[in-house]
Amino acid sequence: MSHTVELMVRTTCGSCARVREQIEPVIQEAGAEFTVVNVDEDAELAVEFGDRVPVVVVDGEEFACWEVDNAELADALAE
Repeated sequence: MSHTVELMVRTTCGSCARVREQIEPVIQEAGAEFTVVNVDEDAELAVEFGDRVPVVVVDGEEFACWEVDNAELADALAE
């Protein structure tokens, strides 16, 4: 089963870029689909996530906020 991973970010978020670099290899290795969503470009998402980014969403469900454990992400994508 292929998974989808979304990374919710904001334009001015330094840790968003760090988390993206951190998780991209894990996502590629798992063969999952990866999308980066800038919540600043969607008013509804901006309200929902606010300053609570980066947020990793796996298959439509929030997986992690701010910090991501690569081993946990790999396990979730291996299921």
